[in-house]
Amino acid sequence: MGRTYKRLAAIAATAALALGAGAGAASAGSAEIPSGTALYNGLTMLGCQNIDRTMLPVCGDFEVLTTDDPAMLTLNPFTTDIVVLGAGLFPDGGIRPVLDERLRTGLRLANAYPTARVIVTGGVPQNGRTEARAMGDWLRGAGIAPWRITEEGNSNSTVQNAQYTDRIFRERGTTGAVVVSTGDHVKRAVLNFRQAVDGRIPVTGVVARG
Repeated sequence: MGRTYKRLAAIAATAALALGAGAGAASAGSAEIPSGTALYNGLTMLGCQNIDRTMLPVCGDFEVLTTDDPAMLTLNPFTTDIVVLGAGLFPDGGIRPVLDERLRTGLRLANAYPTARVIVTGGVPQNGRTEARAMGDWLRGAGIAPWRITEEGNSNSTVQNAQYTDRIFRERGTTGAVVVSTGDHVKRAVLNFRQAVDGRIPVTGVVARG
């Protein structure tokens, strides 16, 4: 296991250097990285992208996910998708505070990167409304153009969130994904999404804040 950790640390360092080089190139051109962007928010996304599936949890342990904007989204806001994960609704179909936090973070990212598409994922309907529909309604009400929002309303778990959303990724040629959730759930969700995409695209996450 010691050799594995050293290898993953080396991969992470390489990824960080690659991101740093990209940041330098971008700042010299049209895609300047703002000071609020956390390069380390995507520190291991490249190293974790093509690693053996059994080692994905270990690889993720090297990553520090934060509330900051990932460099991946800053460098490519066109085919990198923002994915906001659902949470249980109130019995009347209303949005609980934990989901409100996720949506506010998704809204912030969507406003900061107006070319990025947004996927809201979650089933488990209450009062005839799925989590995805409630989230889509919330984002549209907050001013996000309907064409930017895709609702995935069939999933009943985080694993299914990832699996069903990956079908959307494949259909429209998504090249990267930024998963938005709260607290420690972000880390587990990113792992589930990395397992679902099976190394095809990089995945990182953002911790929602109120």
